[in-house]
Amino acid sequence: MGSIGVVSQSIRRRFRPYPKYKDSGIEWLGEIPEGWEMRRLKTLASVQLSNVDKKSFEGQEPVRLCNYTDVYYHERITPDLDFMTATAMSNQLDRFSLREGDVLITKDSESWTDIAVPAVVAEDLPRVLCGYHLALIRPKRICFGPFLARSFSAFGPRDQFQLAANGITRFGLGGDAIASGMFVIPPEPEQRVISAFLDRETAKIDALIEKNERLIELLQEKRTALITQAVTKGPDPSVPMKDSGVEWLGKIPMHWEVKPLSQILRRITYGFTNPMPVSEEGPFMLTAFDIGDGKVLYENARHTTNDAFELNLTEKSKPRENDILLTKDGTLGRVAVADGRRICINQSVALLRFDKKLAIVDFFSFLLRSSVYQDRIIFEAGGTAIKHIYVSRLAKMPIALPSNSEQSSISIYLIREAAKLDALVYKIRQAIDRLKEYRIALISAAVTGNIDVQNDALDKSLRLIS
Repeated sequence: MGSIGVVSQSIRRRFRPYPKYKDSGIEWLGEIPEGWEMRRLKTLASVQLSNVDKKSFEGQEPVRLCNYTDVYYHERITPDLDFMTATAMSNQLDRFSLREGDVLITKDSESWTDIAVPAVVAEDLPRVLCGYHLALIRPKRICFGPFLARSFSAFGPRDQFQLAANGITRFGLGGDAIASGMFVIPPEPEQRVISAFLDRETAKIDALIEKNERLIELLQEKRTALITQAVTKGPDPSVPMKDSGVEWLGKIPMHWEVKPLSQILRRITYGFTNPMPVSEEGPFMLTAFDIGDGKVLYENARHTTNDAFELNLTEKSKPRENDILLTKDGTLGRVAVADGRRICINQSVALLRFDKKLAIVDFFSFLLRSSVYQDRIIFEAGGTAIKHIYVSRLAKMPIALPSNSEQSSISIYLIREAAKLDALVYKIRQAIDRLKEYRIALISAAVTGNIDVQNDALDKSLRLIS
């Protein structure tokens, strides 16, 4: 059984069930409480697919648009969101202006897992319209909007829409598929009770998640500070210091040297510019998107053919083991070390091959990811609208250089200390994942009638998982 199943069972053990159940007639749902109904969405609400574009046209009414990202990243649509400006025709203004209790869902996306993500409108928002890529669902009196929004995010109701989405590279839901969706609905007063319970308890879970995410930020800041201190001052704060002669570098240990990066390198270049054939297998063909924070992201990288790799590329596009790869376009300055696999790089990635007599690669992997050198790399980037790192400028960057033996000892120290912090971050991320699993499982259990939440509290169970 997966972790979600374990969490769901745990929730059912901690909460009372309803006194009596009946067969829902729906295989994926099973039994529901007596007094609850299975209803198609079209009997509970009206469904409209928005055709309001984000472009502005002369002669139309000025409006603000609630768009895909507003819904995707917020469970509640409130007046303080930064809605984009656009225009709309008068009939669109009548049809798609947002009212309290409206439910908005994403109706198309690049991933089927992002289909039917819901948000509820918290209050009337005159002249704020439901934007393109969204569906506007307006509940009837028998249906409470916040409850319906929670139901869209629950296991079962959510899954039926994801499975109904059509597409290959982009997935979408039609109006009929949305309107035909099945929901389990208690009496309207009970919908309000369940919604209030979920608002209260998910707020507690969200607070714990936010607290843990802030702790991760602090640990990552500590990690960066630790690396920066070690590669610019050394790990021993008692050593004598001297002025480096470089304003942005400041003081460095007395026995360290300052050299331009080029004097420590055997090669600095970047990859191929011409298109390369794509293959199902063969050498990896890396772009800036495939360079992560300290590692190569092979899982999403494309391949090229062996013939193209051997015949079409020069050595400058073929990193060797222990070459440092640095993104020079896109998200600038990400660093990884080549591990010896057969790879080639395009022009968005710089290759730095160090002189083994002068440089320990692990040390320079940390150095180039430190805050002081990252700031300088970004500062030296050229371009107007889009910034690029130029290898000629990068080669001139001053480096505070300890001896090889000290580089080695600093690397060992940083690998050990960074691993400790990374282990703490990993444990906290696991705790966040458990909280998120608990959150969706709790919502699912409450809106499908697996648990009776009307007289129960969650404080004890929250303490057990936090």
